[in-house]
Amino acid sequence: MSGGPRAPFAAVAALALFIGPVSARGQSLLIENARIWTNDPARPEATSLLVVDGRIAAIGTTAGHIDPTVEVQRIDLGGRRVVPGFNDAHTHFFEGAFALLAPDLLSSDTPEELVRRLGAHVADQPPGRWIVLPASWDHERWPGSALPSRALIDSVTPQNPIWMVRPDGHIGLANSLALEAGGVTRDTPDPPGGQIDRDPVTGEPTGILRDSSGLVTHAIPAPSEAEYRQALDAGLAHAARLGVTTLQDMCYDPGPVEVRLLEEYERTGKLTARFTCQGWLGDWEAVAGRGVRTGGGDEWVRVGGLKSFADGGLGASTAYFFEPYEGEAEYRGYLDPSMMPPDTFRERAAGADRAGLQLVTHAIGDAAISMVLDEYERIGAENPARDRRWRIEHAQHMARKDFLRMADLGAIASVQPFHAIDDGRWAERKIGPERAKTTYAFRSFLDADVPLAFGTDWPVAPLEPMRSIYAAVTRRTLDGAHPEGWVPEEKITLDEAFAAYTSGSSFADGTETWKGRLAPGYAADLVALSADPWSIRPEELADVEAVLTMVGGKIIYRAE
Repeated sequence: MSGGPRAPFAAVAALALFIGPVSARGQSLLIENARIWTNDPARPEATSLLVVDGRIAAIGTTAGHIDPTVEVQRIDLGGRRVVPGFNDAHTHFFEGAFALLAPDLLSSDTPEELVRRLGAHVADQPPGRWIVLPASWDHERWPGSALPSRALIDSVTPQNPIWMVRPDGHIGLANSLALEAGGVTRDTPDPPGGQIDRDPVTGEPTGILRDSSGLVTHAIPAPSEAEYRQALDAGLAHAARLGVTTLQDMCYDPGPVEVRLLEEYERTGKLTARFTCQGWLGDWEAVAGRGVRTGGGDEWVRVGGLKSFADGGLGASTAYFFEPYEGEAEYRGYLDPSMMPPDTFRERAAGADRAGLQLVTHAIGDAAISMVLDEYERIGAENPARDRRWRIEHAQHMARKDFLRMADLGAIASVQPFHAIDDGRWAERKIGPERAKTTYAFRSFLDADVPLAFGTDWPVAPLEPMRSIYAAVTRRTLDGAHPEGWVPEEKITLDEAFAAYTSGSSFADGTETWKGRLAPGYAADLVALSADPWSIRPEELADVEAVLTMVGGKIIYRAE
């Protein structure tokens, strides 16, 4: 997947000539000859900044702040643009990290190409071994957009159970061995909030499961600790190369392993990104009972909120709307089981809120978003007032009446701009042109004073921040069908997009007082870019790369 035309990587090896040994936390470092976008209204631009003990000690006029008795490492950036480190407000980090270790199936442009690549991969695997492939197929790329089936892949997977997930995570494909291992037959009922696709003649499962992955994933063995470490190393290197310095991660599955490894990597100095870990709302009593509160932890591994689901996704046609899907007589999508009845969600969410835990709720369809706002409003009226920072994750398809309501509630729109240029290829086939007018409505959120936080939902979308910036500013869909932008009224400016990816995301995870800007006292989390986004054409934004990434005053990546 890509956010626009991709040029070869710019030659940036000369940058290494300006950089001495990589600094460690606790040392002083001076960045000079840079074009710094600070995201600080008090001083929007600067050319230098001083880092002491991992924090920005001064910016702009730095000479008077340098201790003459302390050796200072100097970095001349040769006029390169510097921005605050990117804070991705929504990731599934370990899933994405494991995907880095898997073969590239997603770019297959036909079902036949998918089968060829899958067969080549399976040929190297021992018989009987489960093969799990996240973000591995997208039927919308294929001629006719027909869904795959187990019949498509069974011939090349005769000895291995396979579970392949579409990037949105709401629809997956199981081969016959995987269905057998999960105990899924023609007699298996659809789970609440989900669907087993069936052959219209035989009634047998086709292998497509919509928001019902648990029917097969319960049978998949957990990865080994060595496999987790391999994935974590790959994921951290990937984030560093892209300039992602904070990841707000959905750590709820399988939480304890992930968090334990993150904390171990922090203790041993191997953690090169900050993590805010979201738990699972269904576990709120256990979490609250341990005294865990949002904001706990430290600056490297931090406690976030508790996530839940209100509905499914548009790609799987399981997002929940007020009106039926296009061409459907009555079908409006599914509510997640945790919303049926809404009292189930309310009881959990109100208890978590009373315990000081932030509510982080996935809601994509307009009816699902409205229902979550209804519940937030009730909880706010019943529980004592406090700084809650409620979040709606995705907030993709808004009812017009709910923009101002979100603002009144102080609810944060945690959105993923790349989805707009991806889904924009086909979304109107499902929701029609009228509903599309308030889809991925970044401009409308800002105009209504709704706090906006940017992320990717990686691996649902690429982790590359500049592709998301490109998407928010241009809204040019991946198929090239909308060169002026899909629903161009919802474009936002470059400054607004960078702010949503830095201070906006920091507000969403409660770190805006020390992260997301380049100002005195803030963490020295920053990125130098291969080109200046403010000096190039918008359609070139997707080609901009990170050439240097710093977290806490430590250089964790530089292009060679």
